Amino acid sequence: MLLKPAISTRHTLGKDKRLKSRKLIGYLFEKGKTFSAYPLRVIYISNQEAGGATLQAGFTVSGKKFKRAVDRNRIKRLMREAYRLQQHSLLDRLEKTGNRMALFFIYTGKEMPDQPLVHEKMGVTLEAIAKKTG
Repeated sequence: MLLKPAISTRHTLGKDKRLKSRKLIGYLFEKGKTFSAYPLRVIYISNQEAGGATLQAGFTVSGKKFKRAVDRNRIKRLMREAYRLQQHSLLDRLEKTGNRMALFFIYTGKEMPDQPLVHEKMGVTLEAIAKKTG
């Protein structure tokens, strides 16, 4: 007989959690606050300025530094996976306070990263965002 765990946490990154609105992305780049934790740069806005879901995120990699699309897509996939696994502490904090937030992650490194590096730096950036937003 198989037993199911009492509490199951689903780590998902659905369509509603992704930042897709061109209008909101433009506003984010125009008015958002920014900071870096090499090789990631983060632009974010909080409170009611961010429309849509409680927490939305977008990801990009420079085509100038990574010419091949397969390399850019791999880095974005690594960033999304690291974010998906670590977003819950920030999401819980935002839901408790009733705030919303939009984030945009930009990979600024010049070399292809490995998964542990991206996971570590994503954790650092999400912790810094949580501290900055109170």
